[in-house]
Amino acid sequence: MGFILVISLPFILFTILLGFGCFFFGRSKGRQELLNSSQVYGVPTPPPPPHGSATSFPSPTPPLMTKQDNLNNV
Repeated sequence: MGFILVISLPFILFTILLGFGCFFFGRSKGRQELLNSSQVYGVPTPPPPPHGSATSFPSPTPPLMTKQDNLNNV
């Protein structure tokens, strides 16, 4: 003998409406977050120097620009 599971039609309609409601609510919430907070991609900015520091370190010298031969690219 088989097991018969009876689910009422109002319960089916309620779950479908609940699914659509969650879908549309989540979509509008995601679009609102997208407009309010922009994502920044790239290198982060360096931290500001400490306040009141009497000694400041000199900036490092830039590397020498020399042309490299093609053997380094292999």
